[in-house]
Amino acid sequence: MKRVLIIAYYWPPAGGPGVQRWLKFVTYFREFGIEPIVYTPENPHYPLVDNHILNEVPKGIEVIKQPIKEPYRFAQLFSKKKTKQISSGIITKKQASIVERVMLWVRGNYFIPDARIGWVKPSVKYLKEYISLNSIDAVITTGPPHSMHLIGLDLKKDLNITWIADFRDPWTTIHYHKSLQLSDSSEKKHKQLEKEVLQNANCIVVTSPNTKKEFQDITEQPIEVITNGYDTNHSIETILDDNFTLVHIGSLLSGRNPEVLWKVLSELCLENENFANDFKLKLIGAVSKEVIDSLKNYQLVENTEVVGYVSHQEALQFQHNAQMLLLIEMNTVETRSIIPGKLFEYLLAQRPIVALGPEGSDIEAIISETNSGRFFNYEDELQLKKEIAYSYQLYSEGKLKVVSNGIEKYSRRELTQKMAETIKRSF
Repeated sequence: MKRVLIIAYYWPPAGGPGVQRWLKFVTYFREFGIEPIVYTPENPHYPLVDNHILNEVPKGIEVIKQPIKEPYRFAQLFSKKKTKQISSGIITKKQASIVERVMLWVRGNYFIPDARIGWVKPSVKYLKEYISLNSIDAVITTGPPHSMHLIGLDLKKDLNITWIADFRDPWTTIHYHKSLQLSDSSEKKHKQLEKEVLQNANCIVVTSPNTKKEFQDITEQPIEVITNGYDTNHSIETILDDNFTLVHIGSLLSGRNPEVLWKVLSELCLENENFANDFKLKLIGAVSKEVIDSLKNYQLVENTEVVGYVSHQEALQFQHNAQMLLLIEMNTVETRSIIPGKLFEYLLAQRPIVALGPEGSDIEAIISETNSGRFFNYEDELQLKKEIAYSYQLYSEGKLKVVSNGIEKYSRRELTQKMAETIKRSF
């Protein structure tokens, strides 16, 4: 049994998708010869908290915690709301206030690569002693926050221990990177740290093929693609919504505001009275003011239900009850490599998916290979309208369904086996 130390900022009771990946790897690791030990902050500043998820932590897993000092706590003295938005990744295109602009500038230029950088040195000091006193075969860091990788980098340099860097999202091409108002020297430092991590880790794990291509230009170290996935350890009874519901799970940030979709839905409501009466847009998660304003402009407010953040279990129930599932990614080159974790839970829900994203997105390949729905670029307005209209017709006839295939390889257990094999190859 290989003993592996996992350094993760997000751990229960953290809410949101960031915690799911390693919680599930830890859940299944022992089946594949890996004994996980988790290192995580004692007093983190989580923008989302889900106490229900504490019940999903497997019994007997050693979890080590050390205190962390975070600037977000101090920033709350100036603006609690803006602090929560920025730490959640909600960054508006047109900054609403001087306070927000200042907070972003400070966040981007004084805390590199992120606001958890202050945890690196004390963690390295503590973990060097812990590793020397305990039998640890490998270290895994998972980011963002990418400062976790700097802990792994220092442990690698000092102890020459096997180190795997897991990137749930890219580093310098993540969607909000350009919004941080970085100086030239700050941008250079980001790229330098990114390169140093990628060239020193024994193995890099990424969640999408596009991220692998991007990193291959920076390092010759082995790179494995291990996507996120779905878990079958949830008992959910599907009770389909009576309305023709389009359900979106997760945050709709300012940059994720698909006006082409709102336009299509508005036109369908105006053209078909039955559609207007039956249609309901359900938004589960944080929704930015820009999105709300757009829905008002397209007269969709009466058809929209903004549910807000719910527990993971409740989110799964919304997915299974939906007539159709909505997946929206920003229309930028940087987001081609983003495969939202909810996509895999959508697959398990077995409801038709309508996805909107940039050309060349990794999302499109997964939806196509599993026959789980349709993917559209932002320029595909007419095709998008036809798809939703046709789906409504099927709903009206009681025939709206999807017959997906090949989704088994995205189960958390199968993915954990792949991760375990990657770990063992890294020695």
